[in-house]
Amino acid sequence: MTHTVAPRELASHFMQTLQKAEETGDVESLAALFSDDAELINLAMLEPLKGKEGAYRFWDKYLTVFDRIHSEFTNVIENSDVSVLEWVSKGTLSSSEEITYRGVSILEFKDGQVQRFRTYYDSAAFLPQGAKHE
Repeated sequence: MTHTVAPRELASHFMQTLQKAEETGDVESLAALFSDDAELINLAMLEPLKGKEGAYRFWDKYLTVFDRIHSEFTNVIENSDVSVLEWVSKGTLSSSEEITYRGVSILEFKDGQVQRFRTYYDSAAFLPQGAKHE
């Protein structure tokens, strides 16, 4: 008998694993949540990264932008195989500048793993302080 993991459990596990990676800098456990043919993309990318190796590179690059970062999930919307996560991330960029930005991530699951990951966020938050409109 196979045990099917509910999307709510998958989304919750993803959120906890991401927060742990943000704390420790270790993205191995996070990359392991993705399928061998997963696709990951964000606003800064023209083409998605693929598979577990792509997931590792995606999350490793994400963490190198920050000295420290912590994501809080403010809303989770789920159906049978998709979770939409609204979040706010706060921390310090590698330039030592404080940052707070918000966004949405869409996770599509298949067979208990993340098949597709797309994230959309306030990219203006990453502009140098003098270039931002308050």
